[in-house]
Amino acid sequence: MEDKNKVFLSVIIPAYNEEKRLPRTLRDIYDYLKKQNYSFEILVFSDGSTDRTCEIVEEMKKEMENLEIICEKINRGKGYGVRSGMLKAKGEYRLFTDADNSTPIKEIEKMWPEFEKGADIVIGSREIKGAILDPPQPWYRRFLGEGFKLLRKIIVGLWEIQDTQCGFKCFRAEVVEKIFPKCKIDRFAFDPEILILAKKAGYKIKEIPVYWRNDPHSKVKFKSIFNMAKDLVRIRINLILGKYEK
Repeated sequence: MEDKNKVFLSVIIPAYNEEKRLPRTLRDIYDYLKKQNYSFEILVFSDGSTDRTCEIVEEMKKEMENLEIICEKINRGKGYGVRSGMLKAKGEYRLFTDADNSTPIKEIEKMWPEFEKGADIVIGSREIKGAILDPPQPWYRRFLGEGFKLLRKIIVGLWEIQDTQCGFKCFRAEVVEKIFPKCKIDRFAFDPEILILAKKAGYKIKEIPVYWRNDPHSKVKFKSIFNMAKDLVRIRINLILGKYEK
């Protein structure tokens, strides 16, 4: 007998003050998923939003039965929101994606063949052959991206992965339940931390090209690269001290 509580795909959306962009993103995701032949849930994690993000999602739940919202009162960071949402989810596969919908949900169709081939984690990439950036990033965003990538490779590694920061990543449930509780980075460099721990645990990571729409209102600023660098150093120190093993 089929377990009615079993979910095939969970979509987790971390959100901070996203009352304007989130409704359209939720409708796009829901309209796509309801046409698929598998069970799903959409979980929004509001990370201390001070606008109407929580109220709007609560209202939308009336028209989307598979939609849930977690409303935290304190802002702890995107990493914390992603980690909490992924661990709360029930899906056999768990995807986190951005509230601005930069990568449309239909791109997940490129991930299923990789899981069938044995991948444990499939991550979207804007920097490998086949990726489409529409429109291309402005020069200062490219500068930030290249600077962070160089720092990341020097400080913590992951030389084989070109884009750790694209907010479109899907994991098998087993990976989430084993890796995410160990993570400690709440804000800027949580993506590399997840991937480093997964690699150390022997999980197979596959990077695939995706469509990505540039959002001029992105919250990533010049100072973010310095905060990311500090997080990378924290990850390296944690690895040296064996804190992830405790």
